[in-house]
Amino acid sequence: MSEKETKNAEVETTEAAAVETTETQTVETPKVSESQANPEKFLKDFNWHNYEEGIDPVDDKQLEEFEKLVAENFVDTLNDEVVEGEVIHISDRDAIIDINAKSEGVISLNEFRYNPDLKVGDKVEVLIDVREDATGQLVLSHRKARVIKAWDRVNNAHDTGEIVNGFVKCRTKGGM
Repeated sequence: MSEKETKNAEVETTEAAAVETTETQTVETPKVSESQANPEKFLKDFNWHNYEEGIDPVDDKQLEEFEKLVAENFVDTLNDEVVEGEVIHISDRDAIIDINAKSEGVISLNEFRYNPDLKVGDKVEVLIDVREDATGQLVLSHRKARVIKAWDRVNNAHDTGEIVNGFVKCRTKGGM
């Protein structure tokens, strides 16, 4: 093969490779939305009332279902009532309790001295002591919740006439 034929063969192979690469490369055209394709129709059909109001009409059934879900899954932290929470983490000094509020609550492990077997996943009754501390967490009290529940049991026993056994811890001027 002569030098001229070799050059022609090289040119043909490079041209064939260039043709193959251009055939495999496809250029994607940008997608045109309906509003860009036909702006007059889009503006004519646009619901300006909903746009100005900012919301779509809500079905009463959907609203009732939403209210039910919120009531089941949300804990109101404004009133002082005892709520049940779940221990989700235990550190060397604190227990982190989830009460289905915006954030988890913190309780000192000193309040669980009566229960050394406390573990993650246990259900505990707590009272919201401080709604938000400096770190943004709820400060909960298990001790205060136990006191409130104990008084509730004493009041229920009084209402039903049940006899309560106990011991005198101290004597005061007005009673024991």
